[in-house]
Amino acid sequence: MGSRKRITFALIGLVVLVVAGWLIRDASSGSSPGPAHLPGHDSGLPVTALSQLPPEATATWRLIEKGGPFPSTRDGATFENREKRLPVKARDYYREYTVPTPGSDDRGARRLVHGQESELYYTENHYDSFVLVDPGK
Repeated sequence: MGSRKRITFALIGLVVLVVAGWLIRDASSGSSPGPAHLPGHDSGLPVTALSQLPPEATATWRLIEKGGPFPSTRDGATFENREKRLPVKARDYYREYTVPTPGSDDRGARRLVHGQESELYYTENHYDSFVLVDPGK
């Protein structure tokens, strides 16, 4: 085999490896356990980018970052994690915040739950299930 053919095969192999790595990385970024640098990554919950949640979740997150003011007097209350769907921590570890539901007459079922180590969780069904939120995405 000539040197041109070897170089061509090597370049094709390199391109295939790069594309395969890119596809694997992209496929794993959807709803897999989070990277080690994401607070709450060890929860075992699927990870969802903040940008993939309803826009009201982003607005609520911005309020949490600023420290309020919040639309509900119950925002910032202790989330007790009674069903233990989040990692078990001290009783006052988590705080819950309303994610408004358009058209709802009450607070609705959507919440962001924020942990003391900056973990951020989202539930759309009033604590029946959660996802770990990556606020950087």
